[in-house]
Amino acid sequence: MLSRHRRIIAASLAAFSVASIASAVPLTPIPRGDLSVQLQAVATGMSAPLYGTAAPGDTNRMFVLEQRGLIRILQNDVLQPGNALDMTSLIGGAMNPANANDERGLLGLAFHPGFNDSTSPGFQTLYTFNSQPVATGSAITYAAPNSATQNYKTVINEWKMDPSNPSAIDPTSRREVISFGKNANNHNGGTIAFGPDGFVYLALGDGGNANDVGASHIEPTGNGQNLTTPLGKMIRIDPVNPALTPLSANPVSGNGQYRIPISNMGQTQGSVPEMFAMGFRNPYRYSFDKANGQLIMADVGQNTIEEIDRVVAGGNYGWPIKEGDFLFNRVTGPGGNAGTVGARSPGLPLGLTDPISGPAGTLEYDHGDGISITGGFVYRGTAIPQLVGKYVFGDLALRAQPTRVDGRLFYADLDTGAIKEFLLPQFANNQIPNGLTIHGFGQGPDGELYAMMTNTPANGTGGIIYKLVLPEPTSVAAGAGAIWMVRRRRK
Repeated sequence: MLSRHRRIIAASLAAFSVASIASAVPLTPIPRGDLSVQLQAVATGMSAPLYGTAAPGDTNRMFVLEQRGLIRILQNDVLQPGNALDMTSLIGGAMNPANANDERGLLGLAFHPGFNDSTSPGFQTLYTFNSQPVATGSAITYAAPNSATQNYKTVINEWKMDPSNPSAIDPTSRREVISFGKNANNHNGGTIAFGPDGFVYLALGDGGNANDVGASHIEPTGNGQNLTTPLGKMIRIDPVNPALTPLSANPVSGNGQYRIPISNMGQTQGSVPEMFAMGFRNPYRYSFDKANGQLIMADVGQNTIEEIDRVVAGGNYGWPIKEGDFLFNRVTGPGGNAGTVGARSPGLPLGLTDPISGPAGTLEYDHGDGISITGGFVYRGTAIPQLVGKYVFGDLALRAQPTRVDGRLFYADLDTGAIKEFLLPQFANNQIPNGLTIHGFGQGPDGELYAMMTNTPANGTGGIIYKLVLPEPTSVAAGAGAIWMVRRRRK
């Protein structure tokens, strides 16, 4: 595998050197669709909510993350007092909650599929993905490359529910499963989720900074295309304590805390054995479609292209050779500057997988329509029948300066390759109000979806959880009449 991979990279670099370095022609602007939703506020005054998920078998609760380190419970669409878990002291200096642009903190949560099965090794077990300081003398499973300074680490932690309180997580039960040293503060990824195969998936960013270049980035390819680091990869593991699965054929990790599926693409000498797929920049949010198990990924672009991918075992999604289906200029060279896209090149170089496409287009957009894609979920609820099967997602903000403001809400057809913007008739100009930015989404136990927004840093109280519902008929009529008078918002 390694020799074949090197041949692909060599061919890619050769193609890159002769590609046009001119600025890309902007993509067609995202149109407003014909699907109206209402955003029903179910929780306000929160501190940067960014993810929500339900435990297996739970019918009326969704566990919600606040970035600063709190796990809250939304029960029957009512935010419950107190916290299921307070991780703020654990995160400590590995996040600045006063900085609205800090990408660290409590980022992901996943419940073991055997959460409600008393015979399962995952009974009453859940996992978080979060940033932590590097304690003196503590081990890091994968240190940042090049012996770069380990300014903090990102960690999968295992927890158990409090046996005496079904709404509390035992704070003394923490077991550190795997950790990754970080030099730069950005590009941490964020989602942790169990797939249909029972393994946990974690998508990691390329290490941070820009262009997949910097103190902790491996040359000549960057981390996204280097097989010796987990950065820029989707990894897959069995996170359960190996002592509880003695009959498993999957080998135990070097730190003794998890098992590694023998079918991973990385089970080759010289490569990271946890690796499932590769070539990502900042895969902040992804999800598994409840209906078919497909893994749909939103990978945050750099200066030009945001993309949506369908991730499969062994796939290479191109970064930093490509951004979307455009060739990417990683380093400054003749005729061009680092950080720009070159020619659009769908299908080439060979060996790379482009964003999802269909007869209506490709699931990507440029920075005239946003600045940072926020992935969501394929809708499998019942309240909005016309949305079933569509991928619901957003963009953090339409504008980055002077501060990030004006998040946007979209839906995509995974078969046709079309992206459209929701109509929001309850708001003026169909625009999310008050400068709110979209930080994440939640999926309730019934498949209904929630958009999580804020206009304050994680130490503020500007966070809102909105439930997507059908609008009142009068609102639809008013909104439909209004859209003819509104020109499309552009950067």
